Amino acid sequence: MLKEQARTHWPMWTLIIVTVVTTLWSMVGPHDWATWFFEFMCGWMGVALLVVTYRRFRFSSFAYLSCAFFVFVLSWGAKYTYADVPWFNWVRDTFELSRNHSDRFGHFFQGFVSAVLTREVIMRTTPLKRGKWLAAICIAMALAISALYELLEMLWVFVFYPTEGAYWLGHQGDMWDAHWDMTMALLGGMVVVFIFSRLHDRTIKQVTNV
Repeated sequence: MLKEQARTHWPMWTLIIVTVVTTLWSMVGPHDWATWFFEFMCGWMGVALLVVTYRRFRFSSFAYLSCAFFVFVLSWGAKYTYADVPWFNWVRDTFELSRNHSDRFGHFFQGFVSAVLTREVIMRTTPLKRGKWLAAICIAMALAISALYELLEMLWVFVFYPTEGAYWLGHQGDMWDAHWDMTMALLGGMVVVFIFSRLHDRTIKQVTNV
């Protein structure tokens, strides 16, 4: 019985363990507590929602593992701020790039996870199946959630950093930062639809047969 439960529930436990471990790790000497909270806030809310609804709607292992990796990425920005993630500083310096691109990486996976969850909910709760309309909706949702995040970031700056809007919203001096962030989320959604859809379908079949 215990082995069967472990085999069935390991993706959710992986997500929970990754969330707890990365949260604790990021709390050790964060750059700024307000930034730490903002960067992790949406991730915690998402994980909490997945846990609360687990018995009612169990997502595929692909969905939970994608969310776990996204939480791991969020921990970088929470601890260091995305402008100063060390390993992306190394990439910047090694390849003589103009900026630290860790935020681009994070927004790519924001779009990726949004598309995965949207795709799975639609396929399992509506008559809509694989096809152009499903692909379009998933990609559009990835872009919509990215735009919502940019609006939340703007509101956060208005409330907590009213004199630092240029630093936050024009990240690392890039006036097109928000546009590039949404572009990366759009690409993340497209990668799910056009590259990982078959793998996603197989993991959906596994969980719906449990």
